[in-house]
Amino acid sequence: MADYYNPDDLAKFGDIGKDVPELWDKFLQYYGPTFEPWALTKREKALIALAVAHAVQCPYCIDAYTQECMANGSDIEEMTEAVHVAAAIRGGATLVHGVQMRNVAGKLSMELES
Repeated sequence: MADYYNPDDLAKFGDIGKDVPELWDKFLQYYGPTFEPWALTKREKALIALAVAHAVQCPYCIDAYTQECMANGSDIEEMTEAVHVAAAIRGGATLVHGVQMRNVAGKLSMELES
């Protein structure tokens, strides 16, 4: 049985631009320069991208940015720490939405009491 996620598909990413090349070109005009060093180094940007890839749960991005991190000198400890940062932010974002739940529950409780 074939897996839904096929690591070989990462190499086909550019194929998404075949049918609407104008939009693909615009994406690349933004995407490419975003990863060039400015205030942040390529290494730092790759670590950020790896963390975001985990937060959005994109296996293709995880593969690509693991490779990019290692190519730019990051080690497994740094990459693992970046993943933990993503997990902490994702967890905190989940918990802070609990305020919304508490607001709604409080409002409903007050309505029930009246």
